[in-house]
Amino acid sequence: MEHNAISIRPFIGAKDFEVSRNFYRDLGFQESVLSNNMSYFKTEGLGFYLQDADVKDWIDNLMIFLEVDDVDRYWNELSALGLTAKYENVKLTPIRKYDWGKECFMHDPSGILWHFGAFTK
Repeated sequence: MEHNAISIRPFIGAKDFEVSRNFYRDLGFQESVLSNNMSYFKTEGLGFYLQDADVKDWIDNLMIFLEVDDVDRYWNELSALGLTAKYENVKLTPIRKYDWGKECFMHDPSGILWHFGAFTK
């Protein structure tokens, strides 16, 4: 089967929709409001839908991997944003190296775990 895909856009929930909206804007994503309970956030042609939906089992088990060009640069810029001081429950975990590449981690205000990584070339 041939996939002539243009994008993939996961849906993620939020425990507090307004806090999460502010958080993702602070993280550098551009927001397009779709309705009073859903927005689309994008960066460089990639994006996701944020819903005003607090579904504990879904949010507590959701992980997103965003491949970046330079994990070291990304970590430095991410750390400099001060998100852990501004948002309750936001956690950053420094870079870890693996045989496949390296990544750093961030929990958003709802607890969704983001992986920011780069593969060894």
